[in-house]
Amino acid sequence: MSVRPLALRSLAAASGVVVDRALGEPPLRPHPVSAFGTAMRAVEARLYADCRARGAVHAVVGLGLGLGAGRAIGSTAVATYVAVAGRALAEAATTVATALDAGDLEAARRLLPGLVGREPDGLDAGEVARAVVESLADNTVDAVVAPVLWGAVAGAPGALGYRAVNTLDAMVGHRSDRYRRYGWASARLDDLAGWAPARATAVLVAAARPSAAGAVWRAVRHEAPAHPSPNAGVAEAAFAAALGVRLGGTNCYGGRTERRPSVGTGPAAAAADIGRAVRLSADVGALLAATLAGGAVVGGRWR
Repeated sequence: MSVRPLALRSLAAASGVVVDRALGEPPLRPHPVSAFGTAMRAVEARLYADCRARGAVHAVVGLGLGLGAGRAIGSTAVATYVAVAGRALAEAATTVATALDAGDLEAARRLLPGLVGREPDGLDAGEVARAVVESLADNTVDAVVAPVLWGAVAGAPGALGYRAVNTLDAMVGHRSDRYRRYGWASARLDDLAGWAPARATAVLVAAARPSAAGAVWRAVRHEAPAHPSPNAGVAEAAFAAALGVRLGGTNCYGGRTERRPSVGTGPAAAAADIGRAVRLSADVGALLAATLAGGAVVGGRWR
């Protein structure tokens, strides 16, 4: 891999973050991710069986669609912009925070499924706030850092290939009876694709909040491993330490209950922490873009 192509891809990927922050989601109907989801539901309807082999084929087909779309687009900047959703994430979280600030818990519960897959019914304001902060941490990896890094490394196919993998995980990678075996390959592929970006996110969180860097390091090293997800645990531990809050607890997903270990040593996350988490997520994206752009400028001189 020569320096100049990597520098150019890094600069293009960084520009995708900037455009997303300025313009938000691309004005395409249907949105490419929505179109991909529709296509993969059709694939599932043809392929589904309660076994890992069929699920592996499903994952390969989805990855192939993402890589093919990236090749068709050709532009790393455009593909990264399509794959990144940092501004939409911030807007969705802020909408829930606004409802909580107004004392409208029912509205906050109605809005929550736009961010997380857990059941909102019965959640109090604190649990809604925790869900939003956890989603901001997880999706800073999934919707910002990972597609940008994959765009920098592998160009447009990397950015959209990763977004396809992450979407597959969201669709079939959860531990329900239907997808326990069929979704196994998609879930493991997402774990693999997100491993390095999750740890890069923790480094960026520490750099964005240097006064909490030591706490971030300790939380990622000692608390994240107990989380059932090898990547979400890292992101949530880093955010919890940087924000000085405690995350984790009992989550319900369509009748299925999961108990997540606590990360962070501060008080439980509250509505007031959502805005702080939104700013942290935005700062991580900005720092990532600046780092890639700076690296591209320096790398471009060594061609």
